[in-house]
Amino acid sequence: MCCSPALFLEYEDVLKRPHQLTASGLLISDVEAILNELAGLISPVVTHYQWRPQLRDPSDEMVLEAAANAQAQAIVTYNLKDFQPASRFGIPVLNSEQTFRQFNLAVQRSSTS
Repeated sequence: MCCSPALFLEYEDVLKRPHQLTASGLLISDVEAILNELAGLISPVVTHYQWRPQLRDPSDEMVLEAAANAQAQAIVTYNLKDFQPASRFGIPVLNSEQTFRQFNLAVQRSSTS
C-alpha cells in the first residue's frame, strides 16, 4: 500500500471532521491511533509528475497521482465510475470485493471468544 504525504494529510483531515467522528463513533484519539498504525504500514510516494486534470472531482486527483507515481497495482474504491481515467495509466480500479478476488486475498475474521 502506498500514499503520498499530501494524500495522507487529506485523509487525516477528513477523518477528524466532526461529522465523520460522529458517523464512525470514533474519538480523535482512536483516529490518531489508526493513522499512526497505517503510517507505519504504507510506503511513501514522491509525486514526480502531476497529471491534472484527469478526473471529474478535483479532490480525487491526489489519489490518481499517488497511484500513477507509485505504479500501483490497483486503486480500491467504491467510486469506480469517476476513476475510470486510471486505465490510461494501466491501473485497474476495483471495489473491495473485486480486490479480494483479483489478488486472491482471504478474509480473516477475529474470534469472539
